[in-house]
Amino acid sequence: MSQSISKLHQILSTGEFAVTSECGPPRGANKNVILKKAELLKGKVHAVNVTDNQTAIVRMSSISACIHLLNTGLEPVMQMVVRDRNRIALQSDILGAYSHGIRNILCLSGDHQTFGSQPDALNVFDIDSMNLIRTVKDMRDEGKDMSGFALDDPPRMFIGAAANPFADPFDYRVIRLGKKINAGADFIQTQCIYNIDRFKAWMHMAQEEGLTEKVYILGGVTPLKSAAMAKYMKNKVAGMDVPDALIQRMSSVPKEKASEEGINICIETIQQLREIKGVHGVHIMAIEWEEKVAEIVRGAGLIK
Repeated sequence: MSQSISKLHQILSTGEFAVTSECGPPRGANKNVILKKAELLKGKVHAVNVTDNQTAIVRMSSISACIHLLNTGLEPVMQMVVRDRNRIALQSDILGAYSHGIRNILCLSGDHQTFGSQPDALNVFDIDSMNLIRTVKDMRDEGKDMSGFALDDPPRMFIGAAANPFADPFDYRVIRLGKKINAGADFIQTQCIYNIDRFKAWMHMAQEEGLTEKVYILGGVTPLKSAAMAKYMKNKVAGMDVPDALIQRMSSVPKEKASEEGINICIETIQQLREIKGVHGVHIMAIEWEEKVAEIVRGAGLIK
């Protein structure tokens, strides 16, 4: 394959079970924060998502952090949200990112600024995440920007999108997945999975619609640190489905053993995901707990 095709794309296209993780840039300009996380993830995953001012809090830019990861030999997945940029800036940043060797992009809406540290900031939302997916696809496949201007060396990005199988209404979840695929998504990373039965039902619906043949789906997992974290995610995080049985399991162990039990649950979830037809990989979201990623992938039999 040519150098323009991402390593993540190559791995998925060969049928290998892909493993991606996540890295949050620092609230400052200290690149050593990124480099330390890179050392924890190198050799453990195939690619690393870099968040874009997650939770609407100012951080080092996703593009810059991706470049730091590239310099360590890791393959980044640049997250891009439409909250902060208009269509001119979005396209400009895509071109800039590609010029630095960034080959993967995850197109997102972004957390609303009212949930962040600067709630009075103006949002942009000039286009939505669906239109961003379409824009990247057209830039790549048609070689033109949104105005129709021909691009010199179009950005041949591997295009990703997010999906939440647990939000309501449930039936609409697969319809929205189909829309993202039609817009141009090549791969999907899902919301973190705790209710495996509901995820299986979503996957079954996607299979019936023929969607699993058109896109690579990576199931999202987040290791729990405590019973309190499980309860918070169930009661306070929109679109999250944490079964009571799982909360009871986390509550049944001593507090000093809770994080270990959370890791065990995460490993078990990955093992179940590997058995589901149409699941092509796993996305491990262990933000600020990157030191546990190696333990998780080793326990799940994903690395030697």
